Amino acid sequence: MTAGTALAKPHRFDENVLRNLGLVGVLVILVLVGIITRPELYSDPAWVKNNIFVILQQASAIGVVTVGMTFVIIGGGIDLSVGAIIALAGVWSTTLATQSYGAVGMIFTALVVGIAVGLVNGVLIAYGKLVPFIATLAMLVAARGLAAQISGKQTQVSANDTINSIASTKVLGIPTLVWILAAVVVAGWVLLNRTTFGRRTVAVGGNPEAARLAGINVKRHTLLLYMLSGLCCGIAAIMLTSQATSAQAAMANLYELDAIAAAIIGGTLLSGGRGTIVGALFGVLVFSTITNLFAINNLASEVQNMVKGGIIVAAVLLQQFRYRSLTNLLRRRNDRDNP
Repeated sequence: MTAGTALAKPHRFDENVLRNLGLVGVLVILVLVGIITRPELYSDPAWVKNNIFVILQQASAIGVVTVGMTFVIIGGGIDLSVGAIIALAGVWSTTLATQSYGAVGMIFTALVVGIAVGLVNGVLIAYGKLVPFIATLAMLVAARGLAAQISGKQTQVSANDTINSIASTKVLGIPTLVWILAAVVVAGWVLLNRTTFGRRTVAVGGNPEAARLAGINVKRHTLLLYMLSGLCCGIAAIMLTSQATSAQAAMANLYELDAIAAAIIGGTLLSGGRGTIVGALFGVLVFSTITNLFAINNLASEVQNMVKGGIIVAAVLLQQFRYRSLTNLLRRRNDRDNP
């Protein structure tokens, strides 16, 4: 290990810790705003406990999607089709034919549909050499259209008690949806930080050509990243279907923007090569807390969307500023060491 690598690892660790602490600070500020604006609610401990679970449940499905999105962005891609994939997986899993196979059949169908659409995205991008933005944008339109065709533009009710009970069941006093989110986050963290797959993802996103020269099959890895994103969408489809006890072609609308925004706020670099699962989770919690804060204060969703948009722009500008600062620092060090 070179001296530069030895120094870079603690610096990156400290940077991630500081960013996560900053996001925790944002959450604290949001809670203080809630206490100031609705003190009569926050003075009730039972309401506070219940509201925490409400926020976590609201964050569960989008949190699962964000884990997959984080991998894709770290790998140098983008996936604009996640919301449409959720809709297609949800609609397909709630058809009468699929429901006749019970809960196992519904879950299996949702996961397979998610993975299959992710596979198509991956093939178009890795082997068809389409720009990720274009390929997934086209899939967004196609998947929504197919979902509308399958459902006949109608809401499909889930009649399976096992699926419907997922959102209402608690294990050890914690909603099952929160446990699912926790399991996906832990699995994503291990996959990114403790496996060869995670190291290859960072390498492919940081420098695809260097990764190829190092022996990484960049095309195959890109394909697997989009399949992973599709898998997360399949899981989220079951979670949302359970919450609404139904599925429709319009479900998970704009989830792609929320997932991308949460990943960016959590420190994932849009150009690829860097990101954390924990940071992405904090990003999801920040947006879910904002949504909850607006709800309890009866504020218009339009204002909420403007606030979210402002946060996204600020996060991207901050990323660009820090990237330029780091680039200039490295350039000065290089000039100093190699006069």
